Amino acid sequence: MKFTLKDYQEEAVQNVLENLKKASLRWHEDKDIHAFSLAATTGAGKTVMAAAVFEALFYGEDNYDFEPDSGAVVVWFSDDPSLNEQTRFRLMEASDRLDHSDLVVVQSNFCEEQLSPGKVYFLNTQKLGKKSLLVRGHEEYGSQTNMFKTVRPDLRANTIWDTITNTIEDPNLTLYLVLDEAHRGMGRNTARDKKDKTTIVKKLINGFGTVPAIPVVLGISATVDRFNVAMEDAQSEGRSLLPNVEVDSKKVQESGLLKDNIMLEIPENVGSFDSVLLSRAVDKIKEISQLWEEYDRIQDSNKPVKPLLVFQVPNTPDEEDIGKSIDLILQNWADIDIGAIAHVFGERASIRFGNYEIPHISPERVQESSHIRVLIAKDAISTGWDCPRAEVMVSFRPAQDKTHITQLMGRMVRTPLARRISGNEKLNSVSCLLPFFDTKTVNDVAKKLMEGAHDGEGRIEGRKILIDSIELIPNDSVSKNVWQKFLELPSQTLPKRSTKPIKRLTALAHELSSDGLLEDAGKLAHSELHKVLDAAQVRYSDKIEESRSKVLNVEGLSLKLNMETGEKTFNDFVEEADFRVIDNAFRRAGRLFSSDLAKTYSEYLAEKNSNNEIDEDSLIDAYVEVAALSLCEDVIEYVEHEANKLSREWFSKYRVDIRGLNDERRDVYNEILAWSRLPHDVDLIKPTSWMVATTILNENDEKEPIPEFEKHLMVNPANKLFPFKVGSSWEEKVLEVELGRKDVLYWYRNPSHQGLDSLGIPYEIDSKPAMVRPDFIFFSKGKNGEIAVDIVDPHGIHFEDALPKLDGLVAYAKQYKNTYRRIESIAKVGGKFRVLDLMNDSVCEAILKSENPEELFMSDVAFDYE
Repeated sequence: MKFTLKDYQEEAVQNVLENLKKASLRWHEDKDIHAFSLAATTGAGKTVMAAAVFEALFYGEDNYDFEPDSGAVVVWFSDDPSLNEQTRFRLMEASDRLDHSDLVVVQSNFCEEQLSPGKVYFLNTQKLGKKSLLVRGHEEYGSQTNMFKTVRPDLRANTIWDTITNTIEDPNLTLYLVLDEAHRGMGRNTARDKKDKTTIVKKLINGFGTVPAIPVVLGISATVDRFNVAMEDAQSEGRSLLPNVEVDSKKVQESGLLKDNIMLEIPENVGSFDSVLLSRAVDKIKEISQLWEEYDRIQDSNKPVKPLLVFQVPNTPDEEDIGKSIDLILQNWADIDIGAIAHVFGERASIRFGNYEIPHISPERVQESSHIRVLIAKDAISTGWDCPRAEVMVSFRPAQDKTHITQLMGRMVRTPLARRISGNEKLNSVSCLLPFFDTKTVNDVAKKLMEGAHDGEGRIEGRKILIDSIELIPNDSVSKNVWQKFLELPSQTLPKRSTKPIKRLTALAHELSSDGLLEDAGKLAHSELHKVLDAAQVRYSDKIEESRSKVLNVEGLSLKLNMETGEKTFNDFVEEADFRVIDNAFRRAGRLFSSDLAKTYSEYLAEKNSNNEIDEDSLIDAYVEVAALSLCEDVIEYVEHEANKLSREWFSKYRVDIRGLNDERRDVYNEILAWSRLPHDVDLIKPTSWMVATTILNENDEKEPIPEFEKHLMVNPANKLFPFKVGSSWEEKVLEVELGRKDVLYWYRNPSHQGLDSLGIPYEIDSKPAMVRPDFIFFSKGKNGEIAVDIVDPHGIHFEDALPKLDGLVAYAKQYKNTYRRIESIAKVGGKFRVLDLMNDSVCEAILKSENPEELFMSDVAFDYE
């Protein structure tokens, strides 16, 4: 893969492959047919996950312990040929193994006896319609005479249905069907629909006539409700359902692939195509464009972001009015010309708006066409495409079109660089101006966006919907000493996945070499591991000798049956292993050590044992040795320990150099650092821009201003205040008490999201790492004039993780006792606010022994909070 997969993507790919392996095995053994789905919210990277699945399916993948399926054939099916083309392009973009020849678009002239293994074939609904050349002459659609079956109207030897049938019936092949946007094309789920003629896609899944059902079906979509219902219908045909693979939307949001903030504005008293409102939208796109230019310049980026303004109009717009709007856009945005404007109307041709001839562009081409900076759209642009660089939308559609708004917003949720820009929320946001929407309608839109962009995609945890938002910047009255104290606070982040230490070291070596920090780091890493394996041969020689015997000798049982008496006898046998057996054992070693290390160490051994000339015999001997090493658990543990040790040394040695790289490169190292079983240390960064709401909608859908507070590190530059909706009486009590202290200088509302501007403290629940982000950090003037830091965390005692979080805070307090003046946990019990002082050893001891958090706060180790 060209991309490093996110942790949730790795997990999903692993689960998909396990299902495919089961389904393939059961098909070939018992002719059982199976189906399941991969469900992930819009923006989760479903095509990237599919690319990883196909690579493993065709070529195998050590990291998933997955052997290649030499007979694998994939049909990718959607209801839109343009989406297929976009998917094909993205698969090539993501994969370093799949090329043009592996990804075949099935055209009308396609006429193969059967599909070839190791390829993905792209089909769409139109290609299987009655009038399509691909199906003409098939027995269902034409004459039933034997002559007509052999001589098609267009003289082709095989229809696509023949090709599919032949592929399924070949015992050496396994046909996998992938349904893109699986909720589409399945037919409506009503009683009337079930009586209607089955849809094309159902025929493809379930088979019909002489065409058999496809053995393995995988649905990929944001929602798979219709797919699941269709598959339940198919169970009567003998298809079994495997567990669906569902991606947690919270993990997607935390990954940084999705924008954190959707900012909604409701300007009042505007008319049709209001020039003031459009000018405001242009000002917003100009501002965000300038911010991206500055960011790209500082980062020395080779992937500059060119933000897009989406201008949405009614279904029957006045073309002269649109022409006037284009006039205004060009007048107010000097950096673009008429060539930067396109439309995506249903009329797939240029349209004249006033004095301008505006070309059409296909929706799926908008993202790659970075010269397009203004996109004119009507109602919802079809699902299945997205445009991460679409950052501002102004809609002149009527208020009843809230569904169209949410659908279009669903196309704009991805972050432009597929990662969060830490500390700068403006670059992680999308703006939407809705002049014809009242507050109640906007509230409905906001709820729908929180629950998923369209079609019930599932709640997107971590996304904020901001109404009448403003930008907060660092408080210029805060001294450098306070900010420096903030930056020095010890923070951690969660491991993203547990990766084999050898692969982690190899990945780190590759990046260090790419950045010129350590020349030939890959060779150096393998050289060091060769030394480790040499040492292991000495240290575990007896165990390795036993393992070598297992590699060279195949043990088994032979059955002898007496035909007269029916008596069975079993005899042990031992056969000398042939090259095939040795090769299989060596490939297994590659999955444990990594195929690269197994290869380089076997060559190293062969060269060393044959006077620097590698021959076939010495290489086979080396294969045996590597296979024997891999069968010894002590050797695996020893090598992995040493690989982890070297990774830690390199991370420590090049820490300052890595910090000097741009954001994109630092994020790569942070990803590799997170490939661990344990949380890891990270440096906090100073936030530069936060986006917050200034109003909320009450129960009557009326706007209410959000309260503002003094002394926060991030403030509204207009009045130096911090808008903050206090979430509970607990938070209200903390602010009342702490801001009332005479020595308090400033405070910080610690963000709840996973970012480098948020202080994270690890804890464990059910033996799994988790993260608590304490709500408040206060900076005060200490006794000797130094800056004192306090953590005060209102602590929910009714949650199941209440005690584990306290345990994590205790461990953190013990480790960093000299960093803080106070670390306190607050809870309301028995009508009183109580506090636990986590800097007190006896309190910490009581916490670690406690089994009931409420009793803990009511006991003598807690005090009234005031």
